[in-house]
Amino acid sequence: MGYLQSLGCLLQNAKPYIVVISLQFGYAGMNIISAISLNHGMSHYVLVVYRHAFATVVMAPFALVFERKMRPKITLKIFAQLFVLAFLGPLIDQNFYYLGIKMTSPTFACAISNTLPSMTFIMALLCRMEKLELKSVRCQAKVFGTIVTMVGAMLMTFYKGSVINFFWTGHGRHPNTPPTADAAAASNLHNDGKVIKGSIFLIIATLAWAAFFILQVITMRKYTAHLSLTTMVCFLGTLQAIVVTLAMEHRPHAWAIGWDMNLLAAAYAGIVCSGLAYYLQGLVMKTKGPVFVTAFCPLGTVIVAFMGSLIMAEKIYVGGIIGAVLIAVGLYCVLWGKCKGVEDTAEAVKGEELPVKNEAIEATQKKEALALSIPPTMEKKLQHTNHPN
Repeated sequence: MGYLQSLGCLLQNAKPYIVVISLQFGYAGMNIISAISLNHGMSHYVLVVYRHAFATVVMAPFALVFERKMRPKITLKIFAQLFVLAFLGPLIDQNFYYLGIKMTSPTFACAISNTLPSMTFIMALLCRMEKLELKSVRCQAKVFGTIVTMVGAMLMTFYKGSVINFFWTGHGRHPNTPPTADAAAASNLHNDGKVIKGSIFLIIATLAWAAFFILQVITMRKYTAHLSLTTMVCFLGTLQAIVVTLAMEHRPHAWAIGWDMNLLAAAYAGIVCSGLAYYLQGLVMKTKGPVFVTAFCPLGTVIVAFMGSLIMAEKIYVGGIIGAVLIAVGLYCVLWGKCKGVEDTAEAVKGEELPVKNEAIEATQKKEALALSIPPTMEKKLQHTNHPN
């Protein structure tokens, strides 16, 4: 019986870690599938619309059934927060993120997104969700991790180095390589320009995503129906994306979608990475905070790098490896500092509870000792005095 209780407790404590790791696998799959779809000509504006339309259709029935009796009233303030959440996540973040993927690669996009925990930590400081005490080791670890993560991201952006070949990528020259040195140099210059532009788009997307996490935590304090919150954000995001797509995409055939990779990309991203991800990360953030949820991005980079190299024959450079290592080191410094802070808080709470319990015990003991010291005859007289009737 004790063994089963210990196992149940272990599984309960492991749930947040299992959820965030599973989300990284889901995001990795989205990166690969979306990149293939975008490379085949799908408009990223249309992809965002279909993605959140799928998410709304899938999540709405669960919200209607399971939260019909516990759904809070939507005030003007809460509606404004939901509208801004839809603007930050579905609209700004994902449009710029898909643009960045199109100009770079899934691996590179995932690497830049690894600055998300650092950006989230800085925003949490500004919103007073995190405390900065530079004398404590845990805060020093957070600051050090933030700086190292930024350095790693910049290294991946602006430095390449030599190509690292794996046995599945092949060692010959690509058939589309320009035959002359001048043409190759011109192509590299064009690609470098696209990479820098794509990097800027990815950084903007990551900033919007970090702000989304912070605002989601604030909104969940008042609007506690998480399924309904997810559904409303996806629905408002769909409406906003439709308006932007109609303004930016003037090709009627861009809306066409069939039983192909475009449909798979929209359905997978909508159901897994919008509907389920918004809901699950909200549940974890309620207990662990936004910094914890975002601290597992390096795992997504490793998964995407492996899948991108294996499926799409992406090139992996020395600069990317060094940058990824720095990002991983920095992020786990942030995570360690966060976990250490939780432990210190728990110990402080226990330390405050113990004196209160000791005082209560001492008061009870004094009462018992006083009762024992009063003779029975005196006790009867006191009772008669207190109850004259």
